[in-house]
Amino acid sequence: MDPRILQRLRCPVCGEPLSETHAGTARALRCPRRHSFDVARQGYVNLLAGRAPHPGDTAEMVAARADFLAAGHYDLISAALADAAVAAVGPAAGAYPLVVDAGAGTGRHLAAVLAALPDAVGLALDVSKPALRRAARADPRIAAALADTWQRLPVADGAAALLLNVFAPRHGAEFRRVLDPAGALLVVTPAEDHLAELIGPLGLLRVDPAKQDRVAASLGTHFTRATETVHRRELAFTRPEVATLVGMGPSAWHTDPAGLAARLAAVAEPVRVTVAVRLGVWHPVPR
Repeated sequence: MDPRILQRLRCPVCGEPLSETHAGTARALRCPRRHSFDVARQGYVNLLAGRAPHPGDTAEMVAARADFLAAGHYDLISAALADAAVAAVGPAAGAYPLVVDAGAGTGRHLAAVLAALPDAVGLALDVSKPALRRAARADPRIAAALADTWQRLPVADGAAALLLNVFAPRHGAEFRRVLDPAGALLVVTPAEDHLAELIGPLGLLRVDPAKQDRVAASLGTHFTRATETVHRRELAFTRPEVATLVGMGPSAWHTDPAGLAARLAAVAEPVRVTVAVRLGVWHPVPR
């Protein structure tokens, strides 16, 4: 693991620094109190303190997301994040900024941000093992760790210059703790018309009308929002691409595959779909 990332990790049990150990081909991270965390052969380290309350996205959902993102359909999100990251990370971030992605998925958005910040390193956090297997390979400067964002994050106080949160849960207090006082939190959430053309015909979940209020409530006492921009594009999909899109998101947990296939067969190609997201830039409230 890149020492620039390792030195900013902390034991999820006691909060002590971690160091890397080797025993043959096996690798682990260990703290001075001898709490040890195995590095999987796929490249990620398990930094959960106990058992996760849920396994996160399944292998099928992650594979669908990887295929969909590789086709470039959500590149507008990656590009918006990269631009916001360049604007947010200044000299106060230190010699090399650490970018933490809380709920990183496959790591594609984090890799795009790192491509725009050549001196940065990245830490992908997710509770899904299939996602982390891909995130660990997304960029040589990314380290991947199994972690539940609802628990204490395995990161030192003030260690991150930049924190990404894309379609993922938000833990305001922990985000504030690990973020440098001069850093920024970039939050991506679906806009009201995101995938609107698919909701009725395919029986998908709607965007919560109170979404923005819930985001503000989760972050408001710890952060102030500096800016918010909306990024919107109409795309044309084939039916298989729409099936992949549904299979990678939250509707996959609530949609019957046979029913979805029947509904999708009745939809004319190309399928015109609006991709619309809000990108908020938040700064920590001074302590």
